[in-house]
Amino acid sequence: MANKLRLEGKVAVITGGASGIGEATARLFVQHGSRVVIADIQDQLALQVVSSIGTDNVSYRRCDVTDEKQVEETVAYAVQKYGTLDIMFSNAGILGSFGSILEMDMTVFDRTMAVNTRGAALAVKHAARVMVDKKIRGSIICTASVEAILAGAAPLAYIASKHAILGVVKAAARELGQHGIRVNCVSPFGIATPMVCKSYGTDAARIEAAVCGNANLKGVSLSTKHIAEAALFLASDESAYISAHNLAVDGGLSSIMKLNQN
Repeated sequence: MANKLRLEGKVAVITGGASGIGEATARLFVQHGSRVVIADIQDQLALQVVSSIGTDNVSYRRCDVTDEKQVEETVAYAVQKYGTLDIMFSNAGILGSFGSILEMDMTVFDRTMAVNTRGAALAVKHAARVMVDKKIRGSIICTASVEAILAGAAPLAYIASKHAILGVVKAAARELGQHGIRVNCVSPFGIATPMVCKSYGTDAARIEAAVCGNANLKGVSLSTKHIAEAALFLASDESAYISAHNLAVDGGLSSIMKLNQN
């Protein structure tokens, strides 16, 4: 598999593609022959990523995923620029703020749900519309979280939004299967992405140490590259008969915890 271009000739939109998991996935997709549109609101970071990869195969479109018009226009941009859309990776997300439910700021709750869940639903909707219209047997992938399986240490709004993404994926997979379109999730365990470090107010080394300490699978430090590789599998023809699936990249943590609870 090392020498095979697993996405040769395909076109992908990656929301939240300017940093973290999205950036790693954009780089990996291009390495495997895909052309990529990075959709984000971090202009400077996104343009740096585009420049470092090369403008022949990747471009940037500013997109606030909570704004339906911007999502629709981003999908249209990808089709206009590259001629098609084979892959949508809905990855943009925020962690929200910590605190007790007794004091929860509903403005923050609404914003977290808007970015994480509404953003995913809009990405699915507008990617699917193009795929159905053009009879493309595409792959739609959403970033959920191990928090969509468990309810760990993350803020309530984040946990709720990620559980809701699973519902979006299953419902979309049910409807879009008749068109040959696959819809799946990838659910990472903790990673020291810039978003996570900023939300916790600490550096990557401390986040990684905490994650490794709580991990089930020892000897491996989960990275954005691991999630990008999972997304690559779900985007490629190697997963041609996989849909409505939540691929947990958590070293078995969620399954082990479920067994222990039983």
